[in-house]
Amino acid sequence: MTDYPDILYSVQDRVATITLNRPDRLNAYTDRLATSLKHAFADAAEDKNVRVIVLTGAGRGFCAGADMDLLQGIQTSGQREALPPADAELSPRFKSPYGPSLDEDYGDMKRFAYFMRTKKPIIAAINGPAAGIGLIMTLYADMRFVSDKAVLTTSFAQRGLIAEHGISWLLPRLIGPAHALDLLLSARKISPTEAKEMGLVNKVFAADTFMDNVMAYARLLADTVSPRSMAVMKAQVWKSYFQDFGEALEVADAEMPPSFKWPDFKEGVDHFLQKRAPKFADI
Repeated sequence: MTDYPDILYSVQDRVATITLNRPDRLNAYTDRLATSLKHAFADAAEDKNVRVIVLTGAGRGFCAGADMDLLQGIQTSGQREALPPADAELSPRFKSPYGPSLDEDYGDMKRFAYFMRTKKPIIAAINGPAAGIGLIMTLYADMRFVSDKAVLTTSFAQRGLIAEHGISWLLPRLIGPAHALDLLLSARKISPTEAKEMGLVNKVFAADTFMDNVMAYARLLADTVSPRSMAVMKAQVWKSYFQDFGEALEVADAEMPPSFKWPDFKEGVDHFLQKRAPKFADI
């Protein structure tokens, strides 16, 4: 197994679990962790034994934001160190042959746009506090499930910072501009219940059964639906952020004929009529 500093990686039941692993610092974000994360996602994207990816945190937190040592260093020097390499060599590993291309729209490898280009669904399992860049990380995922003991905050305004790392683009599209500005300007902490009410997260699960519930949903995707269908639909949705309605319809019309020819279409009909579990092709 590949070694990923500050990251745990495992695959079971066709679900890859990627765990931020700095529990003594509430999994605070560092450049080393960011680099490991990209490599883990690239491996999961290419592994035919993986159909779904779950991102979570070790210990009692998801990610407390940027490591305070990093922030103190910026305070002392007046500037951040140069960003880590954009990992251009990793970019082709996220290229998908399924659905409309996302390479031009989400090609930036410096942050988390490769989440969108990963052809497999990504679930952010927010097991504990998520703040700053830790919260932003979850916004790039396709779905967000949260423990009822977690706390969420943007935090930037309380540090004298701005809306960083694409959150000013993502957050209004997820919850609307009024909610987005509330969370950004106040930097207040919000509960899982409030996050669910404003549409920031999909589901709230009890802490004591949190990962069991997350993995049950992940296995539902892995076991019962077509991986190719998921890849195409994910690409359609993320591409739609850059399309008008007519363009989205054109993509749908173009994608239908290939889906009829793919073996999963026949299998989808057959398993339904035969009342058995599906045997969809890996991608």
